[in-house]
Amino acid sequence: MSTKTLRKRISLVAVTALTAGVLSVVAVPSANANIAGLTNVAPVNTGVNVAVPSNDTGVIATELGTAGTSARSLGLVYKDASSTTAQTATVLNTGALVLYTLSNVAATTNIAFVASGGTWGTTIGDQHGGATSNTATFSNDRSTLLASVAASTAVAVSWSTSTIGTYTLSVYRSSNTANIEGLTDVTDGTLIGGITVSVVSSATAAAASAVSAANSTCVTDNASGAITSTSDDTDVVANGSPWYVKWILRDGTGASNATSGNIVVTATNGALLSLSNGTQSAGTSSTVVGFNTGAVDGLDTVRIDQPTAGVPLTTTVTVQFNGATVCTKTVTIRGAADKMTFANVGTVDLGGSETNSEWLEQGTGVYAGHYNILLTDSAGNIVVPNATTEFSARVGTTTAIVTGIAVSQIATTIASTTSQHRYSTGTFTCGPTAGSSTITVDYTNSVTGKIISAPLTARCADDPSTYTASFDKASYRQGEIATLTLKFLDSKGNPANSMDAVGASTIILPMMTMVSATGAATTHTDANGVITYTLTVGTTSGMTAGTYTGVIDFTALTAVAATKVLPTYTLTTGGDTTTNADVLKSIVALIASINKQIQALQKLILRR
Repeated sequence: MSTKTLRKRISLVAVTALTAGVLSVVAVPSANANIAGLTNVAPVNTGVNVAVPSNDTGVIATELGTAGTSARSLGLVYKDASSTTAQTATVLNTGALVLYTLSNVAATTNIAFVASGGTWGTTIGDQHGGATSNTATFSNDRSTLLASVAASTAVAVSWSTSTIGTYTLSVYRSSNTANIEGLTDVTDGTLIGGITVSVVSSATAAAASAVSAANSTCVTDNASGAITSTSDDTDVVANGSPWYVKWILRDGTGASNATSGNIVVTATNGALLSLSNGTQSAGTSSTVVGFNTGAVDGLDTVRIDQPTAGVPLTTTVTVQFNGATVCTKTVTIRGAADKMTFANVGTVDLGGSETNSEWLEQGTGVYAGHYNILLTDSAGNIVVPNATTEFSARVGTTTAIVTGIAVSQIATTIASTTSQHRYSTGTFTCGPTAGSSTITVDYTNSVTGKIISAPLTARCADDPSTYTASFDKASYRQGEIATLTLKFLDSKGNPANSMDAVGASTIILPMMTMVSATGAATTHTDANGVITYTLTVGTTSGMTAGTYTGVIDFTALTAVAATKVLPTYTLTTGGDTTTNADVLKSIVALIASINKQIQALQKLILRR
């Protein structure tokens, strides 16, 4: 706004005695639609406050009194917790806001109150009363007020309008404290307060005071206590532990709801509920009812437990306040272990339980093993054991081939269906004889005593000794994918174990490009003594059709008992590969076919 414009708006129609006052746009308590019980805060010269205490007399009060405690707005529905330039407030069109602020401590201060509509009140209040040196100048339509305020003095003024709508109130403080005439345009000062005011009817205010599901906060949490996040907890709750659903009720303005009323919480699938605002024990029913008195510490948490110990639970919980649904949440509590399965079972060396740290892809140390164990509840959810000692081989099921089992590391996560750490890690011990054997593994829950069992089929074999190699096809065209399969055998001809490495290799396959890693890598077979390599047919420099012989040499094995493998394969460049010999052969076959047809025709004629 230019100086010229402001001067047009402000005619010096009145100079009113200014009683030192406070402007209330708030450093007040938290946002609340029920203003009763809130108190004004002390005025500051860097912000603007709104008077928020309840108004028992029904009279607007701009006199601030000691520390601003006397000022009263009228019809104040809502005020946020800010006192700077982005405040919000709601007031009835039959009421008025009282704003207050403080002058500079050491000098007289010029303060401008500017409204986008409505009018500033004629009564200007101060903090102590009786001051006459402070003055105020109004524009003709009373939408702008210029106040000259003595040093260290708080000033308060009311604002109101009967027209429903949204308005902006702005408060500026002069940056020129030496010259009280310095504030001739609001842009000469510093913006210290800004409020967006919604003016509503009493009917609208009543509707807004009802609980709003959109404005309320409702979250799941796996721990008791106050709400610490506005987002649902993403953790997984294990068997025997509770879920919590917590809420903060807010009305249509976004303020904390303080309306008294009934809270009803229901749950599906028999979940047990307990309603409280503090620490609570497990409930006994799938429906709980409470009464919210409107206090900040009203009933705001429901605890959810399994109806049957050890049985998984998925339940949908619905929270209602005075018949209106506040939120609906679905949570799952894992059950106790109900099924055991084995995965990634390797083949172990004879006469021991040597491990290959890379076999289970879980690193070295306690994670090195021969197989994985996965425990799930009756709904298929992953669960974890309590200790490694809960696993054992059933007496009478071990054999001379597989003499025993052990578990070295239990699973550490139930939240992921892809993490390797959802598995426990086990080993088995082999006797001196190669072969396969099935033993029964028992899992005994040390807490509940429940036992579940599953068969583990394990194989024992000696170290890799010899090997064979074969391609998936005898002939390839340029650009195709070739698969090379190597089978490693122990000295007795059994597929070799997967714990002892086959050693480094030299693999030469002319006109083919290896995709799988080879070379000096210390490689292990799969559980069946097999290693598979993938190759592309052709090279970066092209390819020549023909028949080729490769060389596959696992040097540690060929140095003892194995023989280098020399696979043969045929490569073509694609397109038409027909030769003259092929054409001649086809002509001969065609002539022979024609001769047969002529002979058949002659026989038919002679018969007639």
